[in-house]
Amino acid sequence: MMKYKDFQEIFEEASSKNKKIYEISEQHEAEITEISVQEVREKVKINLKAMKDAIKQGLKSKEKSMSGMCGDDCAKLLERYKYGESLFSETYQKILTYAFATMEQNLRMGKIVACPTAGSCGIVPAVIIAMAESRDADDEFLVNALITAGTIGQLVSNKLALAGAVAGCQSECGVACAMAAGGLVEMCGGTNEQILNAAALALKNIMGLVCDPVAGLVEVPCVKRNAFLAIQAVTAAELSFAGIKSVIPIDEIVDAMKQVGELMSPKFKESAEGGLATTKTGLEITEKLTNEWSLEN
Repeated sequence: MMKYKDFQEIFEEASSKNKKIYEISEQHEAEITEISVQEVREKVKINLKAMKDAIKQGLKSKEKSMSGMCGDDCAKLLERYKYGESLFSETYQKILTYAFATMEQNLRMGKIVACPTAGSCGIVPAVIIAMAESRDADDEFLVNALITAGTIGQLVSNKLALAGAVAGCQSECGVACAMAAGGLVEMCGGTNEQILNAAALALKNIMGLVCDPVAGLVEVPCVKRNAFLAIQAVTAAELSFAGIKSVIPIDEIVDAMKQVGELMSPKFKESAEGGLATTKTGLEITEKLTNEWSLEN
């Protein structure tokens, strides 16, 4: 349980002690679990390894999901990049492919780290690991980034349930984007203020995103959203480093997200009763899969 009720409180605590957010968070975790800070960090390294393994396995596979809708997008990107065709730098190529690789492993029932959810599991690993590789950052920097990212997710969850069924995709992929943005700023040596500003910029620009999975599966549009929002996380970090600030403080943004989630129609909260799920093509896919699976059973 995070003892800090909001971002302002942990920011003030960190400032008063001249510490980074991750230092405050790992110390608190050590206290409530009655283990050392080093043991806390070792546990984070286990998650980091799982993230790296998911990326590694995902990059090698073309296996489709049970529905057949997804599973080979990562391979398509890798094929394009093999011939030097890209609008992005090598680092951005990695971010996209790592996001797809992780999410596609999730569809194959592979081992992933829900950060904060399985449906948004590709964003944080893609950003943090790809950027670490480009900067030759060792695992200690990645651990700092992941603890920072986790702290952001925990603080949002104090007010807003991190579930598409409660507040739409803004509370899954949106929060993952904020986590990745803040974690990236930490890994690149940013200040606590820059970390929270990056998270704020990421959150407010994804507010209101609905959860509308076709056929009720965490595939369409979920997989591609992970790739898009991984890039948005880097954008938020870049803006923050440039001194571009969110006019609305992050705690107020979370309050606004909660309000939006409460006002959002149940049709747009993972029910597959609205949005893309009820388009002509979405309904055709749902009917096709329902019939196929009925015959199998």
